[in-house]
Amino acid sequence: AKMSFAIKSARLLTSAVNRNAARLVTQNRGYADEMAFTLAAANKVFYDAASVRQVDVPSFSGSFGILPKHVPTLAVLRPGVVSVYENDGNVKKVFVSSGTVTVNEDASVQVLAEEAHPIENLDASACREILSSAQSQLSSASTDTDRAEAQIAVEVAEALVKAAE
Repeated sequence: AKMSFAIKSARLLTSAVNRNAARLVTQNRGYADEMAFTLAAANKVFYDAASVRQVDVPSFSGSFGILPKHVPTLAVLRPGVVSVYENDGNVKKVFVSSGTVTVNEDASVQVLAEEAHPIENLDASACREILSSAQSQLSSASTDTDRAEAQIAVEVAEALVKAAE
């Protein structure tokens, strides 16, 4: 009986220490209820450390949502739509061709895209033409490099068509 009491006491103490350590780690990581969000591309800066509620991003490891207090993350963007849930309730959608998303320990988030355009600016017919052209380029590619570049163009064009619909 003495041994089981000692074991239970040790487990309770360990549990209390672990909870306290987890709280200290959380405090030290700078978690907040807001996140400073930056979305930039070579053609435009869409957000510059703006306070937003949520961001949904397409990545090669799967699409995921980012809320304040998100664990620090680094991911590669795949072609698709970034959805930004602003504090006033509006949702802005921006097509990105590729790039990176970084969630920092201070709750700031950066999406850096090769190219980005608001989806309302996309012309569905023009996007379908881009896809058709990319598919033709892929079918006529003669070298491995040409095939790889054309395959990337097809993937981006397919995502463009989907975003424009």
